[in-house]
Amino acid sequence: MNPLSTPPRCDTPVAAGVVRIELQLELAYRVEAPGADFVFNIHPAHTDCQTISTERLSLNQPIGVDVETDARTGNRCMRLVAGPGELRVSYQATVDLRHHREDPARLPEVPIHRLPLDALGYIYPSRYCESDKLMRMATKQFGGMAPGYRRVEAIMAWVQQQVAFTSNTSSSSTSAVETLLDQVGVCRDFAHLMIALCRAVNIPARFTTGTDYGADPALGPPDFHAYVEVFLGDRWYIFDPSGTGIPMGFVRIGTGRDAADAAFATIFGGVTPITGPMVRAVAVGEGTEGFVLPHHTHLGLSTGT
Repeated sequence: MNPLSTPPRCDTPVAAGVVRIELQLELAYRVEAPGADFVFNIHPAHTDCQTISTERLSLNQPIGVDVETDARTGNRCMRLVAGPGELRVSYQATVDLRHHREDPARLPEVPIHRLPLDALGYIYPSRYCESDKLMRMATKQFGGMAPGYRRVEAIMAWVQQQVAFTSNTSSSSTSAVETLLDQVGVCRDFAHLMIALCRAVNIPARFTTGTDYGADPALGPPDFHAYVEVFLGDRWYIFDPSGTGIPMGFVRIGTGRDAADAAFATIFGGVTPITGPMVRAVAVGEGTEGFVLPHHTHLGLSTGT
């Protein structure tokens, strides 16, 4: 039986509460003549466990935008053509997270012959996740472990032991193998390495972008965040290999095979950033009826299919 023949629902107990995140993003660019095309992936995804109750987009240029949802990934892509001069993009949203929660002991790996088609593609190598080059090492390190959530946790812990989080130590072209050799990186690099190792032992894993809720301010100003979702049981579960944030506070924005599929901005034309992204994600305080603050938990967390 296909485990996703009927899509899983978000069956979070009411007593668990809702995590409400107030999200604010500001992006600024200088566009050269004659203009440039932008593809933004900054809108949170709509899932069974993640709903957007309000959202507002504003641009400083009088141009139209086209927001479409990718049926395969759920990514909401915004396309626009900007004229010469400054382009300022402002986005605000209220996002409610009703996480599906599960005991890790109840989360098995799914045999390849039973994987749903939309998960099967995430066991193959990709541009930044060269799982084929790491297969022998991953099999030696993790192949003898009992399959399931705990093996995925072991892979994540191994990545954290091997790689040091250090800002400005990698580039947009750094791959999983390069991160393993350099032993330094940022969240994007941790995610690529964990994904490659999971795929090397036939565990579907995908690259996911959100915001770095809960990150230590000493690491720098708030920013977009890369983490990992792994397919276990009948859905995708959250893992944060960089260990810098609180996964319960992550708002899912984009997913894909690796960073090439889920960049927050892809630009075609002569464009220079005026400033770095301004990212703000604030949780509604505990004590507000029905809402809880994000916190670390031993349970498996999922924000939907």
